[in-house]
Amino acid sequence: MSLPVIIALLLSVFLTSTLSGVFGMAGGLVLLGILLMILPVGTAIAVQGAIQIIANGSRAFLSRAFIDWKILGFICLGLIAAGIILYIIRYTPDLATVCITIGLMPILVWIPKDWLALDASKPHHAFLCGLLGGGLNLAVGVSGPTVDIFFIRTMMDRRAIVATKAATQVVSHASKVIFYWNAAAILTPFEWGAIAFAAPFAIAGTSAGHWILQRLTDANFRKWTRWVVTVIGIFYLARGISLLI
Repeated sequence: MSLPVIIALLLSVFLTSTLSGVFGMAGGLVLLGILLMILPVGTAIAVQGAIQIIANGSRAFLSRAFIDWKILGFICLGLIAAGIILYIIRYTPDLATVCITIGLMPILVWIPKDWLALDASKPHHAFLCGLLGGGLNLAVGVSGPTVDIFFIRTMMDRRAIVATKAATQVVSHASKVIFYWNAAAILTPFEWGAIAFAAPFAIAGTSAGHWILQRLTDANFRKWTRWVVTVIGIFYLARGISLLI
């Protein structure tokens, strides 16, 4: 990576961490899209995971009083099951599949509650959230909209939603880095140093997003989450289709 690319990456980390700090997701979607432009698929997923551990970790720490640890435990069990399945089948990602899958994810946040009444506060739903969300995170690099449908329809307030999802994503992204460790080995020590230098930018962005979150109402939080994710999904879907064509 050249110096201009590194500078652009650091700015992207700040802005996407701010976005995730507000909505509890979406930032990772944008950051992965940027990384996919400059790195191979597996490497991009691993690097995005390493950066998102910092961003989500700082967000989880700022909102730690609101984390629902019981929900997190069941989600982790589902994530472990998904990881075992993907490891057994020797899954390897490709760019077109990743983009199209991510592009279709926003459909989930528009499904009426009566059609798919998922609730992360229920243990078996939390396990399913870890299995599907964790599996998609390992397979294509992100799973925000998938995880979101298990939270956005609960009776939890916006702070508990963001906090618990952040803690979930810390574990999920850490698993992703481990899963794609061999792909990440192509990066030089200098490039990993640049990625490590992104930590304060991720924390600063998360803090800015946390400040904005406190000033949002629950109704606006839910409304804007849907629209932001949908716009990002359209971009991914268009890119994936263009790759196939």
